[in-house]
Amino acid sequence: MMDWVPLGNGARPVPQPVATPLVWAAAFGGALVLVAVLNTVVGPDRPAYALTALSVLAAVLGLCARFTAAPGTALLCWLFLNGFAIPPAGILTWTAHRDTVWLVCLFGAALVGTCLARVVNAHAAYRRLTAGGGPAAPRADDPLPGP
Repeated sequence: MMDWVPLGNGARPVPQPVATPLVWAAAFGGALVLVAVLNTVVGPDRPAYALTALSVLAAVLGLCARFTAAPGTALLCWLFLNGFAIPPAGILTWTAHRDTVWLVCLFGAALVGTCLARVVNAHAAYRRLTAGGGPAAPRADDPLPGP
């Protein structure tokens, strides 16, 4: 005899982040494409547009990544920003103030994306575990029942 069981019952696990090497590969490819498109559309001497686009890329990649992937993601995006979005193209330079700000901005964007994903996943898991999506109902064996 077959027993029919509904598939939607029970707690669903929080999604696992994507492996760090895969996130870094996406950062490499995405930064390459973004900088190439921006160089052809707006020109190579517009680092503000490139920084904005690469920060958005880092934040989007952070949505599916672990916290440990953020430094590598920021560094890969910075390499393409510094190497190909500002003249002379293909030469890495280090201007202390500018490049530090760029690295902090890209690292912050990756961290914001990762933190946002963790908060959304935790909130969704909390809503799934509580009755009806609201605050948990007090149990009969609670030592201090809520008001």
